[in-house]
Amino acid sequence: MHLDTGDTAFLLLCSALVLVMTPGLAFFYGGLVQRRNVLNTMVSSFAIMGVASVLWVLVGYTLSFGPDVGGIVGGLEWFALSGVGSDPNPDYAGTIPHLLFAAFQMMFAIITPALITGAIAERMRFSSMLLFIGAWSLFIYYPLAHMVWGTGGFLRGLGALDFAGGTVVHISSGVSGLVAALVLGRRNGAYGEETQKPHNIPFVLLGAGILWFGWFGFNAGSALAANGIAVQAFFTTSAAAAAAMVSWMVTERIFAGKATALGAATGAVVGLVAVTPAAGYVPVWASLVIGLVVSPLCWTAIVKLKGRLRYDDALDAFGCHGIGGMWGALATGLFATKAVNPAVVDQGLFFGGIRLLGAQAAAVGVTIALAAVGSFVLLKLVGLVLPLRVTAEEETLGLDASQHAEAAYPSFEALD
Repeated sequence: MHLDTGDTAFLLLCSALVLVMTPGLAFFYGGLVQRRNVLNTMVSSFAIMGVASVLWVLVGYTLSFGPDVGGIVGGLEWFALSGVGSDPNPDYAGTIPHLLFAAFQMMFAIITPALITGAIAERMRFSSMLLFIGAWSLFIYYPLAHMVWGTGGFLRGLGALDFAGGTVVHISSGVSGLVAALVLGRRNGAYGEETQKPHNIPFVLLGAGILWFGWFGFNAGSALAANGIAVQAFFTTSAAAAAAMVSWMVTERIFAGKATALGAATGAVVGLVAVTPAAGYVPVWASLVIGLVVSPLCWTAIVKLKGRLRYDDALDAFGCHGIGGMWGALATGLFATKAVNPAVVDQGLFFGGIRLLGAQAAAVGVTIALAAVGSFVLLKLVGLVLPLRVTAEEETLGLDASQHAEAAYPSFEALD
């Protein structure tokens, strides 16, 4: 294998695009919370950029992609990126530097735990959140990344496909967010006692736009080369986002009477979530189907299921990423075809195969189990070291003031 300068330039650009998604997520989440909590919500994503990067350099990459240990995790041969340099690694990407592959994957390891913060917004202690996120990365994200993407990984060996992170990124973070929300309990004032409306919908639209832009690096870059698969993933990504946005607005119009700006932004994001595992494996028409279907599923989870069960997934991390990721992973088992990508060994159900759908269902089940049980145990352990939740007085004051001694809008005297 030899270095290709075009592929290298492409992956450098895609790595930067994926990194930009985390500040985009900060704006998306920041606009959804109350004014007194916007800085805490946004800095949670930014702080994770630091914590997750340091962990990735030290142990994250080697545990995720190092030589296989039992199909579950990588070994420590590449501790602190020792031996990871400018030569290609043919197991993962034979035309780009090994270090560039590690850098590209680091951006995924940053944004994935940041997604969890949407479920626990406005009530978790900042230091406890960072400790939990670090432990979650070590014990859930790295093993799962190895099982799905690593050479010798258990789920990869089953034949499960995940082009850019449906299981590894979205289901894991969504399910973990739900568990964290249940462990923490509802926010004071949730479900009617006081307003929980978003304080800045333009922030949400800005964040969604940045996420859509960065997602081209997320999905197209997962081809690991500037080739036809990257082009396919680029196009299916945008098509699914557009279809889901339209589908969400139509769903809102039918069941709620009006299409909203918040709904349009949310629809685009769940479309991006759903197409992520399928992007480089399915035809463009299938990406439209994936996008059209995901919005009613996620809308039902957010508007109906959450309200009926009264769990406080504050910014709908589970409703968007958990449900959207599950549908996308299963849809890969329906629509993946070797006509799009020769790496597809077993055709999807719509192309005459059945084994792939079974492998996808198994991968979804393993991911849910690992994320749910692992997150519950880690939260309980963190709770033995630090209080998980701010006090009632700190929550009323707002986490910007109580956790950071700052205010996003100091000219405003009143709170939401």
